[in-house]
Amino acid sequence: MKTKISKLFGIEYPIIQAGMVWCSGWKLASAVSNAGGLGVIGAGSMYPEVFREHVQKCKSATDKPFGVNVPLLYPNVQEIMDIIVDEGLKIVFTSAGNPATWTKYLKEKGITVVHVIANTKFARKAEAEGADAVVAEGFEAGGHNGREETTTMCLIPMVCAAVQIPVIAAGGIGNGAQMLAAMALGADAVQVGSAFAVAAESSAHPNFKEKIIAAVEGDTKLRMKKLVPVRLLKNEFADLVAQAEASGASTEALMNLLGRARAKLGMFEGNMEEGELEIGQVSAMLGEIKPAAEILEEIWSGFLAAKGRLLEL
Repeated sequence: MKTKISKLFGIEYPIIQAGMVWCSGWKLASAVSNAGGLGVIGAGSMYPEVFREHVQKCKSATDKPFGVNVPLLYPNVQEIMDIIVDEGLKIVFTSAGNPATWTKYLKEKGITVVHVIANTKFARKAEAEGADAVVAEGFEAGGHNGREETTTMCLIPMVCAAVQIPVIAAGGIGNGAQMLAAMALGADAVQVGSAFAVAAESSAHPNFKEKIIAAVEGDTKLRMKKLVPVRLLKNEFADLVAQAEASGASTEALMNLLGRARAKLGMFEGNMEEGELEIGQVSAMLGEIKPAAEILEEIWSGFLAAKGRLLEL
């Protein structure tokens, strides 16, 4: 099956692994790419020298295309961009910032640029600035989220109607039936985060993976709306945030509560109560740690099976 996205990236399956902080290192990215999808290194949790190391190791581990995700609010973004050019990378996802900032620069270097958005306004802006595609990420997604709280089911058709460039659906997609639904809404590919966060190759701490697998409906909530909205898995820290927000805490108070390295403490170092645990609603559907290639194959075979069931109706 060749879609605009699979042709754009030169991949076998239109399945993109999200560039998640503290989860998406070179091992996961190369495993997904080797299995026929597009693996993505998450630069948001890496110092420049660590990022370069992951890029080089990924290049050694796969001869297939892979990408990197760069949050534009990252303090060392210039150094990260320099490494991207220096290492000859060809696919960059930008997120958490204005697409006008880096898209033209990257395009002039011959790089394919995809911008992550959560509303039609920024989808149009990304297209106007020259992005090759957008990731339309719905309210169900883990990590940083849109203030509009638009669900994937509503967001995808609105974005597809708003732009001419290919659209990658994200948020609440963890199996083949969900992928089929996204494609039926007009998406050219899907981006999968939470399901790959629990992959064997994910750099997430084992404690975090087990907590994701144990999650049930309602265990994730959108928090930190006065800062940057983020979907968090329930724990002591998330409860503190909820209490602070309910009492009308200021932006400064929430920043003080968040502190520094809170996400690293939870997702990478394994402190399940004091750490920030970013994951999507689809976590309630995950039940096992598996190799990334097996996860991708299950999504693809599930997609084909769901498509077949519809054809029989």
